Amino acid sequence: MNRRMLMVAAAATLAVLGVAACGGGSGDGSGASEPLKIGTEGTYAPFTYHDKATNKLTGYDIEVAAAVAQKLGRPVEYSENTFDSIFAGLEAKRYDVVANQISVTPEREAKYAFSQPYTISTGVVVTRADDTSVQSASDIRGKKSAQSATSNWAEAARTGGAKVEAVEGFSQAVTLLKQRRVDITINDNLAVLDYLKSSGDTGVKISAEIGEKTEQAFAFRKDSPLAKQFDQALQQLRADGTLAKISQKYFGQDVSGPAAS
Repeated sequence: MNRRMLMVAAAATLAVLGVAACGGGSGDGSGASEPLKIGTEGTYAPFTYHDKATNKLTGYDIEVAAAVAQKLGRPVEYSENTFDSIFAGLEAKRYDVVANQISVTPEREAKYAFSQPYTISTGVVVTRADDTSVQSASDIRGKKSAQSATSNWAEAARTGGAKVEAVEGFSQAVTLLKQRRVDITINDNLAVLDYLKSSGDTGVKISAEIGEKTEQAFAFRKDSPLAKQFDQALQQLRADGTLAKISQKYFGQDVSGPAAS
């Protein structure tokens, strides 16, 4: 996941919150009175991270997971792991579910069960706020795009006919864009929305979408009954506006998926 490389450094240590969340295995995780054990990174802002003032685990994924647990009437315990080991912890039954912006892919679906998505993301083209020359993905042809050289977004820029200017990350890309040294930059919409929300930068804007949409969901062991329970809770949270409210808090718009019919 390239946006993880742009937004956070990989966690170096294993930390455990709550009541020994990593200690011992769990059953199928379906008991109403049992704690709901959730595996997460805790270092991946704005999705799962520690508040600088309180050190409390928080973030978009954490709030969505807590809202689901409340619907299920379950207390919550969190287990923090590096991303490289997060699925191993799930398979070892150290926790019942992973809440960590896990993209749903055919390879993962072959090994794990997933809830319905609670985030939908896509690539976007970012321009200066006063630039009206980009209305669609086809308009990037001939533009100069600031990108991390080996990222999938650099490849998307080249495929679209843009010339890539190599940068170290999104912050540098925005700097070059505002200095008019490049015309565009391409990145994941969640990374861009988080930047716009947290920085208040009005000098740049999202001008177009590029690439296919990606769905992120909660991950479970294949035999877990929790996937269906989470689906029911997520449907309720979508219908009552809770998912939209959490999305607005972190991204300034609803990224949770289509509204309930």
